[in-house]
Amino acid sequence: MKLWLLAVGQRMPRWVDEAYAEYSRRLPPETPLLLREIRAETRSSSTSAEAVMEREAQRIDAALPPGARLVALDEHGQRFTSADLADELKRWRQEGRDVALLIGGADGLALRIKQRADTLLRLSDLTLPHGLARVLLAEQLYRAHTLLTGHPYHRA
Repeated sequence: MKLWLLAVGQRMPRWVDEAYAEYSRRLPPETPLLLREIRAETRSSSTSAEAVMEREAQRIDAALPPGARLVALDEHGQRFTSADLADELKRWRQEGRDVALLIGGADGLALRIKQRADTLLRLSDLTLPHGLARVLLAEQLYRAHTLLTGHPYHRA
């Protein structure tokens, strides 16, 4: 099973790339975390947010691994604790399908993408910059893995 992080947006600050790489490197080879960056749509005063999200949705459709479970990050999604995410990771591993975790663009995700998702996940009640969400998600996936393996990283 592969974990795919599909993230709308490119050219993250170096600290984002380094932190993401650190946590993704820590995951085991049988559950790699692979990043696919999706080009964000250029916003202009003559383009509506809905049009921007739809163009990004077309790129998301093209980037989704076939047959993958889709977990979309959304401010109205389910709240998970680290232990809840570990339980989900365990279920995903048992299911054996790849999992695509999706971070949308600055305007969010098109409604059709959210409706298509198997799960809507809320990372925080706070609004997070996309780079920080990328790092936080990678860290939480690593933490979930350590919870499942009994590694002392998680000390709660």
